[in-house]
This record gives sequence, C-alpha cells and structure tokens, in this order.
Amino acid sequence: MANPKVAFFKFSSCAGCLLNVLNIEPVLLTVLSVIDIEYFVMAKRDNHHGPYTIGFVEGAVTTPKEVLELRKIREECAIVVAMGTCAVTGGVPSIKNWCGMNQDQLTKTVYKENIYDPFLASIPTKAIDHYIKVDAYLRGCTYDKGEFVELVKRALKGEDPLFRPHSVCNECKLKENVCLLISKGQPCMGSVSAAGCGALCPSLNRQCEGCRGPANDCNAASLAKTFMEDLGLSKDDVVRKFRKYAGNTPEFSKGAEAAL
Repeated sequence: MANPKVAFFKFSSCAGCLLNVLNIEPVLLTVLSVIDIEYFVMAKRDNHHGPYTIGFVEGAVTTPKEVLELRKIREECAIVVAMGTCAVTGGVPSIKNWCGMNQDQLTKTVYKENIYDPFLASIPTKAIDHYIKVDAYLRGCTYDKGEFVELVKRALKGEDPLFRPHSVCNECKLKENVCLLISKGQPCMGSVSAAGCGALCPSLNRQCEGCRGPANDCNAASLAKTFMEDLGLSKDDVVRKFRKYAGNTPEFSKGAEAAL
C-alpha cells in the first residue's frame, strides 16, 4: 500500500512552523517512512501537484492571492491542518487589523515603490478557517512537536487527534509551578490560554503570552480587569496582550473590549 501523500504550504508567517517539522529529529526518519512528502518548498527541490492526503498550512491569509491559493489547497487535500498560531487564529500578522489605517494605506506604507497589484493588496488578516473548512488544528507559536507527531499518527489511523482543551494553568498545577500571576504579579495569560505546550514559558519563569489562543470557557474579560485593577497595566497594554496572537477570536476580543 502506498504511503499517504503529504504537502506543506506557507502563507503570511515567519516559516517557523515549517522549520519545526524538520526539528523532530528523534522521530523524523520514522515519520518519513510512513508518509510521502510531495510538496514542501522549504525542504525539497522536487515538488509535485496534488491531490494530497494531508495538507499542512502555515500562515495567515493577508492578500486576495492567498485566498485563491488556499481554496485550491482545500480542493486538493483530503485533510487540511491549520499549523501554528498564524493559520489557527491570524497570529502576529493580524495585529495590522487594529493599526488605525485602512488596507490601502497599509499597502502603500509597506510597498513604497507604488507598484500596485490587486492580487497582492492588503486585506484584513484572517485565520485560514475563515475561508475554508479546516479538519484539525496545531496551536502555538510554534506548535508542540509532540502534537504534530500525534496528529500524523492519528490521521494515518483515521482518528481525530485528542488535544487538550483546558488552560495552561492546569499544566502549571501538574508541574507544581509557582503561579506567576498570584505570587509574582506577572500578567500571565495561562488561565485563558489553551494547554498543550506543557506550560513551557511559565516553567521557565516567563509569563504565558497566549500564543495558543483561547482555552475552553476562558473568561478573558475578567482577566483583563485583573491586569488593570490588580497589576496596574494600562488599557493599551492589556489590549495589546489580547490582540498579539489571537485578537480575531471572539474570546480574546472580549478581553480587549473589556479594557477599552
């Protein structure tokens, strides 16, 4: 039986999520033995057109050209995976949605040559599921490598990946970490952010920045008020925290709105 055909695509992003695929050194050869990577421009020269069994998409959608390319990917892939924060929620590129300029002004500010191509013009940044159906999500900036391997294994078995829906705070408790918010007064977003990273940042004494997006039943508005009333953060600082990675989501939008 032939191995499943897999493709990796990149839109507006830093390419860190694609690089992370190549960083699963202990199991990379094992993964490569059970899938055939047909399209991966960063990693190989010889790339092939679909159809594909699985298409991993990194990056947010920021131009009309990317919308067209994304819809073609959906047609060619049996399974589409949003890979990393930019694809899942819009990520850092979505910050431009609140910069105070319209999209035409943004295009002219960035591209000062005055070369205008309507297919490359700036549009509001969106996650890929704004335009197409997405079958699975790898959260994080960048995602956890163990979750990537688990998703591939489950997909090969025809099963849905069982990723954690609860908050990073749960992982901190399991690791017996000192709470950075309560004990050290740091504006940690672990209580509203989705788990799966192993509480990586808090375990290194760094506050969670919410890169994995909202957890189940998160109360972002309450946390925003805590940041301002108990920690003394300014309204602008709180808004920036909730819009940094997942400002497009309804849950984190409530956090930003509570500060305004």
